[in-house]
Amino acid sequence: MGEEKQSSKLSEILRPGRVAGKLLRRRLVSEFAGVGEDALHESYQSDTVNYRMFAGTWNVAGVAPPDDLDLEDWLDAKANSYDIYVVGLQEIVPLNARNVLGPTKSSAAMKWNSLIGDALNMSTGRRRDGEEEAQAQRLHGQQRFRFVVSEQMVGIFVSVWARSGLRRHVRHAAASCVGAGVLGRLGNKGAVTVRFLLHGTSFCFVCCHLASGGKDGDAQLRNADAADILARTTFRRPATAPPAEELPRKILDHDRVVLLGDLNYRIAMDDGEARLLVQAKKWSMLLENDELLPELSDGGCFDGWREGLVTFSPTYKYHLNSDAFCWRVDGGDKQQPRRAPAWCDRILWRGKGLRQVRYDRCGGYRISDHRPVRAVFHAVCEVAGGDVQRSTPALA
Repeated sequence: MGEEKQSSKLSEILRPGRVAGKLLRRRLVSEFAGVGEDALHESYQSDTVNYRMFAGTWNVAGVAPPDDLDLEDWLDAKANSYDIYVVGLQEIVPLNARNVLGPTKSSAAMKWNSLIGDALNMSTGRRRDGEEEAQAQRLHGQQRFRFVVSEQMVGIFVSVWARSGLRRHVRHAAASCVGAGVLGRLGNKGAVTVRFLLHGTSFCFVCCHLASGGKDGDAQLRNADAADILARTTFRRPATAPPAEELPRKILDHDRVVLLGDLNYRIAMDDGEARLLVQAKKWSMLLENDELLPELSDGGCFDGWREGLVTFSPTYKYHLNSDAFCWRVDGGDKQQPRRAPAWCDRILWRGKGLRQVRYDRCGGYRISDHRPVRAVFHAVCEVAGGDVQRSTPALA
């Protein structure tokens, strides 16, 4: 009898949602599907070349990675088809007072950089430290990808890698950190932003960890964090830059911008109805109540940004080492907050010359209560005549 009532209740939820669901899907397709196609076919005054760029984000929940953690699946390293990798992590250390107020660098960053390098360069045999591994790969000519830049602010970490044949065309790599956590300035929340020039085109990748919480008003705190990060992030002019070369200083001054991370936007709907939709795996209907999508519409805090179609399961919150959602059951621990599963981990972009060709989550990693997400972009770069020696063929 209970199952019949539950089924009847689900039908009541689904019935009025069908029309809204169709409208939402139509809006999503019209706004986000196939964006950037026109940009890829624009005529530029200079020559252009296309590259494949990987962007990934994962909140690792303060868990130290095991030595045998293999990132090849998430990074799709065996495909050997990407030119640039940008990997963003959140909570690489626990967000306690000691880490928030202590040194800005940690051994955790070196450990994650080593794991990323191992995956991209298919390291085998015993694990070496970063310097020893790099030397061994140079000696054996096995380094398919070379390190460009990385930066850490408390738990937020970004690492950039380029294909060996392309590394010499990556210039003016730099990082900028903005804390938006305690007192609006500490680094338990905020963003680490990296930028670089590839040939004559500027790229900027913003790795965010925005305000958490599912209470009324928390979404506005996330919006404020995002606006603060975009306003306060600034890049200094490098001393090595030629006087005549103009370099962007602010995030939105760059030609191509990707924003990724634990944006923490939740599902705003009745807990009971959300539970029924999750049990039925009606992800598209659950997304109708996603807090981020309205912010991508006209007038929202991410107006002008784009996101691919979200067709994957929620990325948060899971029991550790499990595929079960961590959701308080009726009659359970009253101290445990209700957390409807949500798509906290997202990847957005803006700027002509970017076309997203992949957007999904990778479900095989269970050391965190989040699941990693990845996106692949085809990116147009402007180059001076004769400046290109492609390590891979240009894209069609």
